[in-house]
Amino acid sequence: MGSTSQTPHVNVSAEEWQVRVDLAACYRLIALFGWDDLVFTHISAQVPGPDEHFLINEYGLLFEEMTASSLVKVDLNGKIVTESGGPINPAGFTIHSAIHAARHDVGCVLHTHTRSGVAVSAQVDGLRPLSQISLLATASLAYHDYEGIALNDDEKPRLVADLGSNNFLILRNHGLLTVGATIPDAFIYMYALETACQTQLAAQSAGVALTEINSQIVAGIKEQFEMVTRGMGGGLAWPGLLRKLDRIDPTYRD
Repeated sequence: MGSTSQTPHVNVSAEEWQVRVDLAACYRLIALFGWDDLVFTHISAQVPGPDEHFLINEYGLLFEEMTASSLVKVDLNGKIVTESGGPINPAGFTIHSAIHAARHDVGCVLHTHTRSGVAVSAQVDGLRPLSQISLLATASLAYHDYEGIALNDDEKPRLVADLGSNNFLILRNHGLLTVGATIPDAFIYMYALETACQTQLAAQSAGVALTEINSQIVAGIKEQFEMVTRGMGGGLAWPGLLRKLDRIDPTYRD
């Protein structure tokens, strides 16, 4: 996930501290790319170890303010298990706890409310295979119908069932969600999904007929993606992204 060697500011294992640094970096990158929504979206990451704990943002902090030590550790019932920690977004807990409980292959869940993502989520056809980068998403993409603000536990099984084994989920009339085995994977998936949505809207704005990519090409894109990333997934770009953050403001590591 990138190299970090900071001394933890909270009493956690070295493995957890590494996840905290990478998750704080992910929050900062979402802000840097302009994909944040004030304080109203969320990213969570599984804490290494036997306990089913995950890290999520303190509700009220801007993504550009996130640090490794400010992240809140909770269990699957929403109980804060760290010695200190502010409140968490209840809607964020509903979505993230459902996925972490059901998908043990998922290390990170990333959710956004970008204008382009919400705009595509409101389209009947959803995301279309119009660009090369859209293929990464459309090859592993699911949809979940809007049920109001995600506060009800009874929505969890429907959300999980709709996601299935996919890595990309478009929440109808709501936004985008990606999951990955690692934080870098979830981030690069969101980069692909967000860019695909922006590209689709740009193409549609021309007001001309659009050409979709052949379904046979879509079917083979996962193998091609593995080749392009040398089998490293999001980890190929992650060290460079951390270097970028370090040049701008390294306090995410605190």
